Amino acid sequence: MTVDHGGGTANNTEAELSDSLKTFGAVLKALREEAGLTQEEFAPRVRYSAAYVAKIEQGKRFPPADLPARAGEVLGPVGAKVLTAAAKSLTRRAGLASWFQQWAGIEEEAISLYAYECRAVPGLLQPEKYARAVFERQLPPHTKEQIDQKVAARLERQMLLTERPNTAFAFIIEQAILERGVGGRTVTRTVIDHLLSVGERTNVEIQIMPLRQEGHCGSDGQLYMAETPGHQWFGYTEGHRSSSLISDPGEVSVLHQRYGKLRSQALDCRATVDVLEQMRGAL
Repeated sequence: MTVDHGGGTANNTEAELSDSLKTFGAVLKALREEAGLTQEEFAPRVRYSAAYVAKIEQGKRFPPADLPARAGEVLGPVGAKVLTAAAKSLTRRAGLASWFQQWAGIEEEAISLYAYECRAVPGLLQPEKYARAVFERQLPPHTKEQIDQKVAARLERQMLLTERPNTAFAFIIEQAILERGVGGRTVTRTVIDHLLSVGERTNVEIQIMPLRQEGHCGSDGQLYMAETPGHQWFGYTEGHRSSSLISDPGEVSVLHQRYGKLRSQALDCRATVDVLEQMRGAL
């Protein structure tokens, strides 16, 4: 699985899934071109962004479950049947890689994205030096080329923060993550500067969870939540070389309750800036 929030792992199902994703993307591209449509013309008709369609066609994103039906409205019933058949070959494949691919697609189209992290700075907020320090310390070790590829992919994902100005991003980060000092003082200083900068965006809210908080309700670990353009909420959690995409409304409701409580327990945005500035001054 390719995990892209805090750490990042991989197993032997990734190559298999990547091949099938490329095949699905090639089928979609062929059908679109046969209909005489560019990506820019096709994307709004299926109610996705052109960038998202491009990544599906390149085999970089797991297609949403409703894509064949939406595409059928544009490409006709035969096109819908072909895409549905191609999608089945994806859903039948075992392996955890699909869980992240699905989440990456949800994340990319989300109109609201919430994150609570107690392991590492969220992937969407990692400056290059920190991301590199994280990947350099993973086991089994990566080659330099693999690290370069992973860092590049992580930085590409961060474009969501600027490309989607109408998406509300909210992050709660444990202060202990910054106190840990992964990569050393220079890297930690870079992280803090980056958080202060990104936190100035009108669509980004960053809160620090202080080291001491007796009412802390995040003992079950990190969590991510996203709201789709259709106003459906999904949850996402990770463990060692594993992850779970959560769609059951009852389970998502539990995550909502927990995230709401964590928000109230963390420092507000102004106090967060004060703490970050104090930490930076102490380095």
